[in-house]
Amino acid sequence: MRMFLVLAIATLSCTAADTGSLKLQVNPGRAGVFVDGRYVGPAANFKIGQTYLVAPGEHEVRLVDPRYEEIVKKVTITAGKKTVVKETMKALPSAKPPFGTLRTENPDHFAAVYVNSRYMGHVDEFSNFAQGLLLNPGTYEVKIVPSGAGTPVIKSVTIEENKTVLVK
Repeated sequence: MRMFLVLAIATLSCTAADTGSLKLQVNPGRAGVFVDGRYVGPAANFKIGQTYLVAPGEHEVRLVDPRYEEIVKKVTITAGKKTVVKETMKALPSAKPPFGTLRTENPDHFAAVYVNSRYMGHVDEFSNFAQGLLLNPGTYEVKIVPSGAGTPVIKSVTIEENKTVLVK
């Protein structure tokens, strides 16, 4: 977690003297946060007192969760000030069965998981026997992108009804 924060802060900031901060209060907390197109982690990571350090100026904040309508906001960050973004995402209609299950494993628990180029969550949400992403049967491209440095994992998988596929 600490390495993730250091990398996110280093990527999004210049120096401590010329940054502002961005705090997010998002429901649901599992929504992926993208600042200027770069994935920086799930919103819940920054609920309690933690913030993103961001260079002053206008930035695009995108909140993505496959079960909710995406939210895109422009925010203006001022050096030395905290900008708070509060959002409640609107639920989309539920998917219809049949389903198979996609599970993911990766040492970076906050690595972003994409299915057919669409953000679906982070690795830790789909990583154990009781968790998984329900998908309709079919063939999908699964991409796991580390939150910091590292090589993305890209696999083509076929989901079958009532079966589980694991991507490592």
